[in-house]
Amino acid sequence: MTDQILEYNKEFVARKGYEKYLTDKYPDKKLAVLSCMDTRLTELLPAALGLKNGDAKIIKNAGGLVISAFDSAMRSLIVAIYELGVQEIMVVAHSHCGACHMSYDHFHHLMLERGITDDTLATIRKCGIDLDQWLEGFKDTPTSVRNTVHTIKTHPLVPRDITVRGFIIDSETGALEEISSTK
Repeated sequence: MTDQILEYNKEFVARKGYEKYLTDKYPDKKLAVLSCMDTRLTELLPAALGLKNGDAKIIKNAGGLVISAFDSAMRSLIVAIYELGVQEIMVVAHSHCGACHMSYDHFHHLMLERGITDDTLATIRKCGIDLDQWLEGFKDTPTSVRNTVHTIKTHPLVPRDITVRGFIIDSETGALEEISSTK
């Protein structure tokens, strides 16, 4: 698959397919969107939000979560605020998310099947990584959105003038539902 992608890329560059995407690193709408990496959202999310290339910083991970105050999603948001001028953050989870009900127990046997040993997993735990927490998803999407919004809003490095709001997008229609933050 990668070889096919590389071949396509050569043709893309040769025909100057990139020209319609030219922009700079600063988001025109001063917006960052934290969302899930789900393939259904690759084109649906920006289309449903009316975003074009260059409008927003889109940060994606499994579940569209900030799982700790100093994870990579939070780091990206901090960089977006201070380096790239972001003033608003949208947390956008989606319906039928695979991270809902995800757990280490589910991944454990899959890891073993793929050659990862329990010794390796034990070594990771000895290094202070709580695999149960690290691979834990969420049980309730609205609560997950509220928790992520709360973590961002109350982060000691996020200025109080940054607007943070949470949503769930329908992964079929693109309809947005705002989730009130009651925390």
